[in-house]
Amino acid sequence: MKIQDNIVALATPSGAGAISVIRISGKDAVSITEPLFRSIRQKKLSEQKSHTIHLGHIIDPSTGSGQADKTLDEVLVSIFKAPNSYTGENVVEVSCHGSPFIQQEIIQLFLRNGCRMADAGEFTLRAFLNGKLDLSQAEAVADLIASDNEASHQIAMQQMRGGFSSEIKKLREELLNFASLIELELDFAEEDVEFADRTQFNALLEKIQLVLKRLIDSFAVGNVIKNGIPVAIVGEPNVGKSTLLNALLNEERAIVSDIAGTTRDTIEDEINIGGIGFRFIDTAGIRDTKDVVESIGIKKTFEKIEQSQVTVMLFDAKEFKIQGSRLKVEIEKIKNRFPQKPLVIIANKVDLLSEEEISNLKSQIPNVHLLSAKTGQGVEELTNKLLEFVNTGALRNNETIVTNSRHYDSLLKALSEIDKVKEGLANGISGDLLAIDIRQALYHFGEITGEISSDDLLGNIFANFCIGK
Repeated sequence: MKIQDNIVALATPSGAGAISVIRISGKDAVSITEPLFRSIRQKKLSEQKSHTIHLGHIIDPSTGSGQADKTLDEVLVSIFKAPNSYTGENVVEVSCHGSPFIQQEIIQLFLRNGCRMADAGEFTLRAFLNGKLDLSQAEAVADLIASDNEASHQIAMQQMRGGFSSEIKKLREELLNFASLIELELDFAEEDVEFADRTQFNALLEKIQLVLKRLIDSFAVGNVIKNGIPVAIVGEPNVGKSTLLNALLNEERAIVSDIAGTTRDTIEDEINIGGIGFRFIDTAGIRDTKDVVESIGIKKTFEKIEQSQVTVMLFDAKEFKIQGSRLKVEIEKIKNRFPQKPLVIIANKVDLLSEEEISNLKSQIPNVHLLSAKTGQGVEELTNKLLEFVNTGALRNNETIVTNSRHYDSLLKALSEIDKVKEGLANGISGDLLAIDIRQALYHFGEITGEISSDDLLGNIFANFCIGK
């Protein structure tokens, strides 16, 4: 890794805008910028304090001998001196006008004067390498940028503030203390002494097991919050699936017509309900058909149910008298094929039924939800029902929720090693064998926070960042 280089990149989104920010980081960031910046008050950047902002012009002095320097833009230059900066190095941020031409002119100027283009995530990588963030916090930066709802934002903020890291570090420190005592016992093996209290050690292992299991269990919630909860809307053709999707999205996203089988492919869109992202998938209707194209759509329906977290089954309430028995068969078919998947059964078009018909319907289909996608009746109740499938209690209580699959994998491995240590302790195995499993558990804890890392691991993590962050 070329971490001694001075790097430059656009820190704001590419394209035209009101302003753009170009970030430079490295030992020579200030000295490289100084000859390229002309302060309106003739200040020398190298003499200015950290965390100060200066108005002036970026100029290109390389236009040729005898020619006047070329002014590229009027800018604000912000200075952050090491170690009090995001990366822990000297950092300069140039706020210029948001023209793509100006952005590139200024970046090219710095590239000609001692900088290279930053790699993806290299600013945050340097923050990690310089001890400004641990690895878990650094990964949370990418999650924060990608967050598109309140819940995912809240989880990323908690992780970036070190909530997850502090839990792991505390467990690691406590385990490390006992590991040191057991290692010490090995030095006095001939004396047959015990420095580590086995009862206390067993209690610690039980505590670590509980914390790890809680964190591992939280991944099920964290993963769907981070990536959005897929909900498949299924049912026979022309029961109002597309109308429901439009009602949920509050826009004409799906084609609606009286012709059965209008939706011949899946249509997806996302909405935010109670701070949680839901991805609704309107699928082709389920029925026997000779239409080859529609048959492909029906096959995709079952694929989408497999991929979804929740299934919403819609049927036409006014057709219940005729199709009720067949509907019950279809409901059982989905329940039997996907027994672990929540199924919400909805009677649509209830605005066309009498009170007696509604009463009869409710008696034959337990827990049915009454809805009119056309008028909006029952839509709010449906969204509330969907929220019940997301365990947001931990989120409301500000508990640590794991969303990163790499962390999840390390937690599983750490728990496996802790289980081995506890089993070995119960069976009275020797301290040297206990120490091996303890070291492995400590290794997996260290993988999460970055106390143990490799160039390959860091490369994989930061390759997913945007350039300029």
